[in-house]
Amino acid sequence: MTFSLLLQYILPHQLLTRIVYWATRRQWRPWKNFLIGQIVRRFQVDLAEAQVTDIQQFEHFNAFFTRLLKPGARTAPADPAAIACPADGRISQMGPIEDGRIFQAKGQHYTAAELLASEADAAPYRDGSFITVYLSPRDYHRVHMPLAGRLVETVHVPGRLFSVAPAPVRAIPRLFARNERLVCHFEGEHGPFVVVMVGAMLVSSVSTVWSGLEIPPYARQVTRKSWRDKNIRLGRFDEMARFNMGSTAIVLLPKSGGRLEGSLLAEQAVRVGQSIGTTAP
Repeated sequence: MTFSLLLQYILPHQLLTRIVYWATRRQWRPWKNFLIGQIVRRFQVDLAEAQVTDIQQFEHFNAFFTRLLKPGARTAPADPAAIACPADGRISQMGPIEDGRIFQAKGQHYTAAELLASEADAAPYRDGSFITVYLSPRDYHRVHMPLAGRLVETVHVPGRLFSVAPAPVRAIPRLFARNERLVCHFEGEHGPFVVVMVGAMLVSSVSTVWSGLEIPPYARQVTRKSWRDKNIRLGRFDEMARFNMGSTAIVLLPKSGGRLEGSLLAEQAVRVGQSIGTTAP
């Protein structure tokens, strides 16, 4: 085991993440401008497509990180049957869910039941499909709906906060099923689907459009919240949630829910609204 990988196990994940959460909301101009400038330069962030292009105008670092884009910077697929990519970033992996098992990286798998913290919830996806999108620090950090759907339930699952960068994903067994996450269950025209917001070290804060800040607080046990009676409906391509700092979004589809594009590959760059599959027969 390398020293950098060993650190993933021994560092105090939640303490460091709480410190970053606090630090990225400080409004002291020299501090927040320094942080924003570092990220813009280091990761070559394209601010030309953002509604606010001057780093001086952001209230704090997190306002920059969750920045809105200009109207038209991202568009929904023209085909009404298309499945829309939920996030900007790179495909970590995608493909079939085989007998309930999801491919993480070479030699690494986890199960849908582990990811969703429920055998019953995972049953519809046993032979379905998945896509995992990694959001780097340079990316737009709002997550959008891959399909139109009615919100049924959210499940806050406690866990670790391992980094979700490519190297740890290749090395740490069952990483996405071990990290703290918010599982969002929807019912769509072609059946259920799930969008999982996976937290990570330093970047575990998640907000949704229907209830605001969900993480933190960090979970001590699996916490379910039913939204069945609230009639919360979101259209395909609508914003559904955001990472207050970046991480990974995972979409699960049942076998009847559509098929993903066979031409898409791991490590390929994708953007919100890009067609990643179809619900057409």
